[in-house]
Amino acid sequence: MLYKIAHLLRDKLNWLWNLIELLNSWLFSLRYGKKVKNFAFTIVPEGYDVAPMRDVATEKMVAFFEQQPEEAFTYFHPHGFDYKSIKRLQRNKAFLAYVLLEKASGQVAGYCFNRSFFLGKGFRGRMVDVDYRGRGLGTAMNKMLNEVGYDIGLRLFETVSKDNVASYRSAMSASKVRVVEELPHNELFLEILPEQ
Repeated sequence: MLYKIAHLLRDKLNWLWNLIELLNSWLFSLRYGKKVKNFAFTIVPEGYDVAPMRDVATEKMVAFFEQQPEEAFTYFHPHGFDYKSIKRLQRNKAFLAYVLLEKASGQVAGYCFNRSFFLGKGFRGRMVDVDYRGRGLGTAMNKMLNEVGYDIGLRLFETVSKDNVASYRSAMSASKVRVVEELPHNELFLEILPEQ
């Protein structure tokens, strides 16, 4: 239900969504701020560094999204990809976004996030740069998102289309999942379960 309401607000009542995100960011920071600040990844793929998106130049993030092929956005549209949208996300303390940077070149190889809510839920998403696909980075980023989400105490969720084979496989191989609901357009609403 929360998923449907969030999408309705984001897509139809953008001004209200922005106001809610501002309030959520503040409340999330009060509840989880110390935990986020003290968190450090332990499972970063070899040959890569991870940086919070807020520490990466906005222009570099916009360029990353601009260089992706159109088909990369068929199933991936969690937010705007323009300068203003990225800047807003970089300021949002509840939007736990990270950038995977290749050590050798400094290039952005991937982008991932937990869109978090102060009530204790997080919705994960990720995109692997077209030039870095097929290296297991999507699965690695899913595991990273699980690590930060569970470490600070979130329940994690994701939507994935069964038609988006690479993303679907990545979601299933990185995590133990429970199908919460089958959605229109061959999508699944998944709860990501903690590994025991």
